[in-house]
Amino acid sequence: MSAERFDHEVTTTCGYCGVGCRLEAHAAGGRIVSISPALDGPANEGHTCLKGRFAHQFTRSRDRLTSPLIREGDGFRVASWAEAYARIASELTRIKQRYGPDAIAGLASSRATNEDCYAMARLMRAAIGTNNIDNCSRVCHSPTSYAMRRSFGLSGATGSFTDIDHCDVALLIGVNPTQGHPVVGARLKQAALRGCRLITIDPRRIELSDYAALHLAPRPGTNAAVVLGLCHVVARDGLIDSGFIAERTSGYAELETLLDAYSPAAVEEITGIPAADIERAAHLYGEADAASLLWGLGVTEHRYGSEVVQLLGNLALMTGNVGRDGAALLPLRGQNNVQGSSDMGALPDTYTAYRSVADESTAQRFEEAWGVPLSRRPGLRIPEMFDAAIAGELKAMYVFGEDIAQTDPDTAHVQAALENLEFFVCQEIFENETTRYADVILPASSFLEKTGTFINAERRFQVVEPAIDPPGGAKTDFEIITTISRMLGHDMGWATPWDALDEVARLTPHYAGVSRERLGRRGLQWPVSPDGVDSPTLYRTPFETADGLGHFAALPYKAPGDAPDDEFPLVLVTGRVLQHYNAGTMTRRTGNIELVDQDRLEIHPDDAARLWIGDGDTVSVRSRVGRTELRATVTDRIEPGHVFTSFHFPQTRTNLLIGQSSDINTACPEYKVVAVDVRPVSERPAFTPELVVA
Repeated sequence: MSAERFDHEVTTTCGYCGVGCRLEAHAAGGRIVSISPALDGPANEGHTCLKGRFAHQFTRSRDRLTSPLIREGDGFRVASWAEAYARIASELTRIKQRYGPDAIAGLASSRATNEDCYAMARLMRAAIGTNNIDNCSRVCHSPTSYAMRRSFGLSGATGSFTDIDHCDVALLIGVNPTQGHPVVGARLKQAALRGCRLITIDPRRIELSDYAALHLAPRPGTNAAVVLGLCHVVARDGLIDSGFIAERTSGYAELETLLDAYSPAAVEEITGIPAADIERAAHLYGEADAASLLWGLGVTEHRYGSEVVQLLGNLALMTGNVGRDGAALLPLRGQNNVQGSSDMGALPDTYTAYRSVADESTAQRFEEAWGVPLSRRPGLRIPEMFDAAIAGELKAMYVFGEDIAQTDPDTAHVQAALENLEFFVCQEIFENETTRYADVILPASSFLEKTGTFINAERRFQVVEPAIDPPGGAKTDFEIITTISRMLGHDMGWATPWDALDEVARLTPHYAGVSRERLGRRGLQWPVSPDGVDSPTLYRTPFETADGLGHFAALPYKAPGDAPDDEFPLVLVTGRVLQHYNAGTMTRRTGNIELVDQDRLEIHPDDAARLWIGDGDTVSVRSRVGRTELRATVTDRIEPGHVFTSFHFPQTRTNLLIGQSSDINTACPEYKVVAVDVRPVSERPAFTPELVVA
C-alpha cells in the first residue's frame, strides 16, 4: 500500500472473533483508511477474514455516540462528562447506602480489553463492595471453562492453532469455523487438502463437511449420546491408550461401566446417526497418531453443554490425545476477548485465573493490594441478575459493551428486568436495544481506539494499540471506569492500562511473566512463568488438577430442555453468518461489507414443501415464549425437522424465541434446541416481534 494514502500505521489485534488475528491498521486524518493482516501474526499468519480486513467504517459512523446522554422524560438529552459522572456516582452511592452493595451489579465486555475488564471487576468489588460482576462468557463458553477445569485443571485450550497443521484427524462438533472463525476455517481446509481427515458433527451440513472424510448430523440436543457412542467404540475395539490412562488419569473404571449402554445401535436410536457412521468416526479418531478436537457454541449452548465438554475430555483422555503436538482440545471462542474477560476475574465467583472469591488466601491478597475489605460470597450470574431485578432485589446495573436486550435469551424477561431497575448505566459505542432502558449512556471506544491486551482462543495475550482516537467527546472504557471508581472513593492508582496489566501479573501466578515489553508482536500463551516463558502446549506433564491427574467423568446422556411436539414440530438452532458478528453492532454499520441485510430462516426442502413455503417467503416462527417473522431460505444444508437462523439484526429479535432453559452447571442459555412452529404468512404491514401470551 502506498504510504501517501495514510499518515499513521499501528499493529493491533482484531476485535471480532476469538481467533485473535494480528492486523496492520492504516489511518489518515483521524480515520481508518484500510486494514491488512500482519504477516507475522501467530494465529493468522498473514491471513484475515472480510470482517477483520474490511469492517472498520463503523468507527466513524454518523450514529457513533460522542457525548454522554442523560434520560429526560421519555428521551435523552446531551450532558457533559462532569454531569454524567456526578449522576452515576450519586445514584450508585444512594443505592448502596440504602439497599447495600449487593443491590448493584455490573457486566464487563468480552469485546473490551483485559485491562478494561479487570478494572470493571475491581470497580464492582472494591468501589461498590459486591461480587455481582459477570461477562458474556456466561451465555457462550462458561460450560467450556467449567468442564475444562474439572477435567484438566485449567480453563483454556490445551494447545494452539498450529496443532491443526500437525494432526492426522480433526473432529469438529457444534462449530462452523468458516462462518464464525474464518481464518481457522481456512486453516482446516488447508489441512484437509494436505491429508488431514476431518469429521464434522452438526445438525447442518456446514461448509467444512464438503472437505470432510465423514459428516454426522445428530438431532439437536443429542451431542452427549454422540460422544458416548464414540467412546464406546474406542473402548470396545481396543483403541484406548492403556498406559496413558493408567499413569495419568483417574475415574476410567466408572466411565467404562457407563459406556456399555451406548452401543452404536443405541446411539442411532437417540441421535438418528447411522450406527456404521458412529463406528467409522470412532475409528478415524481412535486410530490417528494425533487427533484434535474443536467445538463451539453448538456444544456449549445446551442444557447439558458443560457435561458434553467433559465427555469430549473423556475421548481425548482415553486415546492420549492431550499434551502432545497435533493433539489439542480447541474450543473456538466467540468474541475476541471472551477468554480474557473471564481470565481477568470478571465473574461472580472468581478472581483472576479462576481463583475462588471464597478462598481466604486469594481474597486477602487482593484486599492487601486494593486496600479495602472484600466479600467472600459469590455474586449473581447474569440470569440471576435479571431475576433479582424483576423481584425488586437488584436496584442498579452498570453494563458496558454488551447489548443484552438483543443477545440474551428470553428477551421479554430481560426487558422486564431492565425496566424494573431504579438506575441503569450503559457504556457503548452506539445506541442499541439495551440503551433504550438506560438512565445514563456513556460514549465509549472501539478496539481500534484503545490500548491494552486481548487473550485469544489459544490462551494468547496479545497487544492492542489505538490506530485512531475515539470520536468527538467519547472516551476509552479504561478512562471511564477508573474515573467512576475514583468518584466512588476508590482510586485504582493506574496511569495507563499497562499499570493494570502489571498489577494482574503481580497478583496472578499464572500470568506472572506477562508484561508489555515481553508480549512483543507475537504475544504469550498463559501460563507464563516469572521469566517470561510461556506454554503453547498444556499438560505434557502433569495436569493442573489437585492430584495432577486428568479426570474422567461418567455422565449419561440426558434429553435437552425442549423438544418438538405436535404444536411445535420443528427444532430451531441459532448461530452466526460469515458477514456479521454477534449483535451486528459494528458490521451492520460498515458499508463496504453490506452483503447480508437481514436474518434468514434456513429450512429443508421437504419441510418447506410440506408447509407450502417457497424460497424468499415471509414466515412466522413461533416458540413457547415468543414469535417473530423472517424470510425463508430453502436449502438442503439443514436436516429435515430443523430450522436455522442468526441473530444479527435487532428488528428480527431472534432471542424472543429462546426460553430460560440453561446449562445445569453454569446457567449458559440453551440457544440451540428450541421447538418452534413455522408457517407462511401473507404480505402485511411491518411486523413487530412479540411475546406470546399464554
